[in-house]
Amino acid sequence: MANYAVKVYISYRKGVLDPQGVAVEKAAHSLGFEKVKNVRVGKYVTMEIEADSMEEVKREVEEMAAKFLVNPVIEEYTFEVEEVKE
Repeated sequence: MANYAVKVYISYRKGVLDPQGVAVEKAAHSLGFEKVKNVRVGKYVTMEIEADSMEEVKREVEEMAAKFLVNPVIEEYTFEVEEVKE
């Protein structure tokens, strides 16, 4: 078995209001960063998974996303997997 480093990026779907993104954009503007636009704030999850193959890891990440990491009604996700060389 090998260890794999996983990075999961979760963000609101386009068209879904992002109140935290709006707040960050307003703060940027109030601090003089007027060119900042369309701020979106998301979640970043990292983990290590021990598995026999990259395909097994991808299946597990997709299953976790479907079961508890992501709300598919309002969120979307992407992820990266890299084998950890020890």
